[in-house]
Amino acid sequence: MALLAAGLASCATGARKQPAATPSSWSGRLGLVIASDPPQQFHAGFDLSGDEQNGELSLSTPLGSTLALLQWRPGQALLMQDGQTREYPTVDALAAAVTGTAVPLRALFAWLRGQAEPVEGWQVDLSQLSDGRLLARRIAPLPAAELRIILDAP
Repeated sequence: MALLAAGLASCATGARKQPAATPSSWSGRLGLVIASDPPQQFHAGFDLSGDEQNGELSLSTPLGSTLALLQWRPGQALLMQDGQTREYPTVDALAAAVTGTAVPLRALFAWLRGQAEPVEGWQVDLSQLSDGRLLARRIAPLPAAELRIILDAP
């Protein structure tokens, strides 16, 4: 009996919980409102994968049709849309071409991981991230913009 208890104790102390893997893909819906005159709005479903250096963002309509596919890696930023592929000098330029304004795609990965990475001109609110919601506001340069993300349940 003592041997059994010692064996169970060694199993209990030897078992360690592995830390959860850092996510590298997210999906959900996003909305971007630009306070221009007239105001501009962009809404889409999204699938984001990869990381700041090598990533892919697929944007879709509410019915599931693909609006655009953005891909980036060091030295290359591509937009596939309407059967055409266009290359952009940076990920920021690529994001601006699709959404109508500069959206910090690189920082978005940190934000979705719960890290409030600072981006000049942007304020991020991660207080509801545990509920699958992220809010980021651009206060400079004007026009102001608001990015809202609602993540799909895991």
